[in-house]
Amino acid sequence: MSANKGWWVPPDSEDSLSEKFLRKTRESPLVPVGVGGCLVIAAYRIYRLKARGPTKLSIHLIHTRVAAQACAVGAIMLGAVYTMYRDYIKRVSEDPDK
Repeated sequence: MSANKGWWVPPDSEDSLSEKFLRKTRESPLVPVGVGGCLVIAAYRIYRLKARGPTKLSIHLIHTRVAAQACAVGAIMLGAVYTMYRDYIKRVSEDPDK
């Protein structure tokens, strides 16, 4: 039947990973901001793991997760507010006759 079923080569028409990432970044610029913020917060909290004092490890990790999620949710909310501004307020002010 087929020579090698485990081998897969993407078609030439598809974008590479970096091109796809750049295109998605241009479409929604706050996604990389949210991901970057999560990574920065997680890295900082893991770095500060030694200086947590008498706090239990599980509590420290829960606080790390909550802070990273808050950064991601904040980026999503900023994106939603910007989209609403762009679609409703800015468009209405440019087209007053509609």
